[in-house]
Amino acid sequence: MNNAYLWVKTFHIVFITSWFAGLFYLPRIFVNLAEEKNSDAYARLLDMADRLFRFMTILAVPAVLLGLTLWLYFGIGAGGIWMHAKLFFVILVIGYHHACLSLLKKFRAGVNNRSGVWFRWFNEVPVILLVIIVVLVLFKP
Repeated sequence: MNNAYLWVKTFHIVFITSWFAGLFYLPRIFVNLAEEKNSDAYARLLDMADRLFRFMTILAVPAVLLGLTLWLYFGIGAGGIWMHAKLFFVILVIGYHHACLSLLKKFRAGVNNRSGVWFRWFNEVPVILLVIIVVLVLFKP
């Protein structure tokens, strides 16, 4: 293993971890937004959600680019069916990220029609996706 590979892999893991921290936390803010009745608190939560989403997006871009570098430049997963499965779930994570943006826009517009309970369930999706991706990476079935 050369140093470039290890640096790319290291930063890929750091950015993925940071991105997922945001994916875990943003829906928790959505739970509070869905249940909040106080307009001042709602505005504060909405500002937090906006800033977190922007930061998550900044983290997602290098996470994906570094992952593509590992795959296309260093050949990680070449010829492995597990990589195709992993890419499928990564695309689902990116879709989840975009779904968060769509929900955030609804909160901004004041037209959210989902309950706090719904957002609690929605919050479980990235956990499941992360577990599946980690299993695929470690076991390479």
